[in-house]
Amino acid sequence: MVTVYSITTCPWCDKMKKYLKSKNVEYEERNIENNENYAKECLALSGDTMVPVMTPDGKNYVVGFDKQKVDELLAS
Repeated sequence: MVTVYSITTCPWCDKMKKYLKSKNVEYEERNIENNENYAKECLALSGDTMVPVMTPDGKNYVVGFDKQKVDELLAS
């Protein structure tokens, strides 16, 4: 299951979620503003709290909205 770390007022987070939906990719959104544990997970994964962070496996990830990197991760 793909995970997207986000915040409420992030236009890039919205773009990431819309892009995943357009590709029929199911994902779980984890809002780091509303959940301290999600913020810690995001920091542990990427080393930062910049969002969006998308991960298909909890190991590999994309920070920001980069379609090419997202597609590469989803294909692997």
